[in-house]
Amino acid sequence: MRDLIARALSWMLSTLAPRRPGRHSAEHLTEPFGPTSAHVSPWSRPWTALSAEQVRAIFKDERARKLTQLQRERVYVAQFAALGVDYAVRV
Repeated sequence: MRDLIARALSWMLSTLAPRRPGRHSAEHLTEPFGPTSAHVSPWSRPWTALSAEQVRAIFKDERARKLTQLQRERVYVAQFAALGVDYAVRV
């Protein structure tokens, strides 16, 4: 019975899944390698993240230190959102 189920599953997967040419076939060797667009270095554009001073100012806010942990996390989320950054809450 298991053999019948395995054959049926194998047949179903072989008909539904698109087949790619094997690694040593002529079709595979004629396909272009990698993306067709030119490689763009991430170092070619300016730094877009927040600076250490901005992040340090948010976490060292004295008003937030007096709040509970949940309230403090909400203040952090609001301050990061004002700067356009998503901040994941860890509570």
